[in-house]
Amino acid sequence: MSKHGKLIEPNTLQFERLLPGPIDRVWEMIVDEEKRSLWFAGGATDLKPGGVMKLIFNNSQFSPPDPAPEKYKDYADGFVSQAIVEKCEAPTLLSINWENGIVTFALEEQGSEVKLTLTHEKLPDVKEQRIGTLAGWHTHLGVLKARLLGVAPEKFWPKHDRLEKEYDQLIY
Repeated sequence: MSKHGKLIEPNTLQFERLLPGPIDRVWEMIVDEEKRSLWFAGGATDLKPGGVMKLIFNNSQFSPPDPAPEKYKDYADGFVSQAIVEKCEAPTLLSINWENGIVTFALEEQGSEVKLTLTHEKLPDVKEQRIGTLAGWHTHLGVLKARLLGVAPEKFWPKHDRLEKEYDQLIY
């Protein structure tokens, strides 16, 4: 299992992570608005197909707080987005339509751990956006794992910045 995400098709990225279980605990981190806000974005979610998932981002407030870099200054105070639930099969699969892309969280028990496969389809054909999306998911998944382990995550923006440089080298 690679520590980096990969492009499995020109417009599709995928990450695989082994997370501390049990599966219901990981599932709650994905679907519960308060728990999801600890690593990704909070916001109410209607898990029925066609239901709305409100995504309230504030990446600068993950532990410890840090300011957004200049290129992300428009996101410094957070932002709100919305996704539509495509498919939900608790506790193993959630697929959402988010900003013209499809993001799927697939969970599979592996002993006391849970394999998370995150797939983000329909990425734009813009290099900077792909790199930013890879670095973003990588950073958010690092925060998720830290939360599940009960440790403080790395500062979000410095890690994101470092990962953008890594993905630029890896992918392009």
